[in-house]
Amino acid sequence: MLVVLAACTHAGDVAPQPATGKRIALTFDDAPRGPGAFLSEDERTSMLIANLSEAGVDQAAFFVNPGHIKSADDERRISAYVDAGHVLANHTATHPRLSQTDVEAYVADIDAAAEWLNAQDGNRPWFRYPYLDEGRADKAKRDAIRDALAERDLVNGYVTIDASDWFYEGAATTAKAEGKAIDLDAFRDLYVEAHVEAAEFYDQLARQVIGRSPAHVMLLHETDIAALWIGDLIDALRARGWTIISADEAFTDPFGAYAKSFDTPSAQGTLTEMVAWEAGAPAPRWYRGNDTKLAQEWFDRRVLGQEPAKND
Repeated sequence: MLVVLAACTHAGDVAPQPATGKRIALTFDDAPRGPGAFLSEDERTSMLIANLSEAGVDQAAFFVNPGHIKSADDERRISAYVDAGHVLANHTATHPRLSQTDVEAYVADIDAAAEWLNAQDGNRPWFRYPYLDEGRADKAKRDAIRDALAERDLVNGYVTIDASDWFYEGAATTAKAEGKAIDLDAFRDLYVEAHVEAAEFYDQLARQVIGRSPAHVMLLHETDIAALWIGDLIDALRARGWTIISADEAFTDPFGAYAKSFDTPSAQGTLTEMVAWEAGAPAPRWYRGNDTKLAQEWFDRRVLGQEPAKND
């Protein structure tokens, strides 16, 4: 079934185009993060830079929370990404949820992040909503932030592909703290398979809705598991026909015009989901692995070797 959103007059400037090869940019949220399950902060940064370079990725984007910078070492690690050719963008200073924050405070948090970022090399005029929360059911709040971004010449640094990598990092941290044995090979395979499956799901959804494959933007986080296995993920994506592109290229795709104007009952999630919802595409409109109950079952079974608890 092809549900073409060009029929929506407010987004008619994004006409359907013939399907193209699958292209994807890699983006990492929440820098700088604290210690993870397996690596020190320095090890994580060095490994992530090295593995991106070895995989031939010239530019990824790091969406930064400057309010979480606590030391010169935190700043040094962020600068290391820029020195390696990657770029920075705004993720608010302290990572609030828009649906739980008043507009004035939220805009102040955006401005606080911009103050730090504007002094950095490699800064881009992109803003990504923490938790991909664009106000949820509060359309007045959604529109107020859209207006604030436009006033500041900031563009929505939207996501088209999400596989909840943050959940797996947390699951590993909890398992390690509880002294459970973690099968790292199985964990790597689960991480890679989930993200490739999500990429394929969202690309198919986009093709159904707009009639083509847009330049995709994958949401990842600055985690230990990304540092360890980003090369494996890139290899697996390429094996499925994906080309890794820069964030600069991805955010010039006409698909991004929808980020300024989509209208759904609840504004939270990937842009692919929002556009499909607006177009009336039937569920599911989001990747099944973003159900954290299911993701926990996968992790428990495959990584910890545990069978899920049976309900009475």
